[in-house]
Amino acid sequence: MSETNKKDVIIVGTGIAGSLIAKLLSDHVYDTKKKKMVHRADVKKTDSFRELSILMYEAGLEAGIELDSVSSMTTYNEYMRTFYMESAKVPNSPYPNLKQAPSPNVLDMEKITPPFPDKKGYLVQFGPMPFASDAIRVGGGTTLHWLGTTPRMLPNDFKLTEKYGIQIDHPESKHKTPVNWPIDYETLRPYYEMAEFEIGVSGDVSKQQYPIDESTADYYGDYVFPMEEIPQSYMDQKIMEGLEGTSVQLNFKEIPLHLISSPQGRNSIPNPKYGTTKIIRAEKTEKTGYKLLLDKSEKEEYKALGSIWNPYMGERCEGNASCVPICPVQAKYNALKTLKKALYKVNENNNLSLNPHMEIRAQSVVYKLSVDQSNDQHFISKVHLRRYTSKEKTDFVEEAVDTSNSIVILAANAFENPKILLNSKYTVTENGKKIEKTVANRSDQVGRNLMDHMVMLTWGLFPEPVYPYRGPGSTTNISSFRDGSFRGDFSAWISPLDNWGWGWPAFSPGSDVAEFLADGLFGEELKEALTDRLSRQVLFHFEIEQLPHPDNRVTINDQYTDALGIPRPVVHYSLTDYEKKGMEQAKLASDQMFKKLGIQDFTTYNASDNNTIVYNNVRYSYNGAGHIVGTHRMGNTPDDSVTNSYCKSWDHPNLYIVGAGNMTTLGTSNPTLTLSAFTIRSVESILTDLENQFKQ
Repeated sequence: MSETNKKDVIIVGTGIAGSLIAKLLSDHVYDTKKKKMVHRADVKKTDSFRELSILMYEAGLEAGIELDSVSSMTTYNEYMRTFYMESAKVPNSPYPNLKQAPSPNVLDMEKITPPFPDKKGYLVQFGPMPFASDAIRVGGGTTLHWLGTTPRMLPNDFKLTEKYGIQIDHPESKHKTPVNWPIDYETLRPYYEMAEFEIGVSGDVSKQQYPIDESTADYYGDYVFPMEEIPQSYMDQKIMEGLEGTSVQLNFKEIPLHLISSPQGRNSIPNPKYGTTKIIRAEKTEKTGYKLLLDKSEKEEYKALGSIWNPYMGERCEGNASCVPICPVQAKYNALKTLKKALYKVNENNNLSLNPHMEIRAQSVVYKLSVDQSNDQHFISKVHLRRYTSKEKTDFVEEAVDTSNSIVILAANAFENPKILLNSKYTVTENGKKIEKTVANRSDQVGRNLMDHMVMLTWGLFPEPVYPYRGPGSTTNISSFRDGSFRGDFSAWISPLDNWGWGWPAFSPGSDVAEFLADGLFGEELKEALTDRLSRQVLFHFEIEQLPHPDNRVTINDQYTDALGIPRPVVHYSLTDYEKKGMEQAKLASDQMFKKLGIQDFTTYNASDNNTIVYNNVRYSYNGAGHIVGTHRMGNTPDDSVTNSYCKSWDHPNLYIVGAGNMTTLGTSNPTLTLSAFTIRSVESILTDLENQFKQ
């Protein structure tokens, strides 16, 4: 066991949450004269200042975080070669499948036969339903294979109890627990703008139409996205022509259909109205501590950020259609772009130079925390990790890092953060009795409230060619069902239009080739049949909101460990009638839209599907959206949440837990933008803690 030099900040994970914090903190220094944090841009040569020392741990391979140009290009090209060779092009297919840092993979998920768990993959699944989503433990995290869609949450998503009376079960009492967030949309709005700047969002604010009481001016304010919208596909335009101005009937109510262009984290054309590039600057206020502001920079106009090895590559989306699992040119944002900004800073000669105060250690699997029990503060005193030596070997070196004077930030995904916390036990004496506790778990909410969007797919043939498989994975969504009074009764959903034909539900075009060959077609007949079918395939996609539930959870069990002897996530997961009725209603909406468009419905749900349910005597099947959230929820009190609204642990003054696990509810938006927004906001509290530490 070894000790390392103490750092001001230790971050576990290099995904978007960890990378954002590293970038924002490293953009600031401590002014020893003014006794406060200031942005680098405001530091004069003659000023006295102290740099922040930051150490990041990444469970993935060293090759994934070597951010010099040559190594970055080499590693990414290796990802691409792997992707081309894989027959099943699932989200994790381009990336290393590590036995030392395994990841959940959709190919590993199987039906569960209680009481026996599914142990095939990394997750140990007790069900009764399989959790259907995956993640990847690699430099940059799951943003390497996300779709890149970046809608904001809606105002009512933050107050489901207040607006619709929704409450959830409490794990240890008969009392119900509210599901309102400790913050509202208006509080988060400026941080959404910061996240959209950092990600580089393309979109048209004027085309965003939602079923909300607020006007676009109230929702967005005087604002434009950094880049122009990604053009909507020809297929989307044909569907819009058939549906615009119409409605569907659900729950005896007519719901107008609105098909809008989707905001996306991929490069298009910089919007001239956005103006100059921005910096996120912290300013000290007397009442509230630090406040982050998105300030204009007078240096240059906003530019699209290209690949991490070549700024002139990936400046525009090229429409490769492989956004999931990999963008060949890195026109789509990934967290490595933000991480590189933390690792390299502009020096006095206006050149990028390596930041000597920022260190990233890969192949380092953090598995537990220790607590200082010498007083009532319960500081995190050590971070424990196992550092493996190579991709091939499972040999590791045990390390413990002293964190007694450090801020510790868990920024792994919503499986890994609770796994680390649940593996971190400590004993305290209360009223003469020794009591075992779990780090950050006074509320018994760590690992609970696991959520995902259930993706119900419907597919069919359009009456005329619409030519899918071109452009990004999705450029349009149906926003009509994202909110409404029905949410007191069943789930809301968002409906992206997918540009992937029947690839997801029916393994097209391979399945089409197999079918036509079985029918005896060959040569020109086969070509004509494929041309007709593939050009007319359409896929509707219903991302159905799941409510938090304490019994949907991640736990650990020493019986199930990985190659390094670290507990694997044990998952208990099911659906309630609230979500099942949402599927029923979404299918009804799909049927009506297909009829209006003249689409021949080929949708089939089978008893053999891994994720299938029967509701009101009708079968429905679903997939995971990759939106793993809720396992260390934020809240107003330590009795029903793991962190406060700044993602700071209620139980330990030097511990922050960030990422999608903080989300109190899921809403109907892809979670990456929202987790980025509240992670950025958490930096205000972290800066305050660092200032207080430096003043001592």
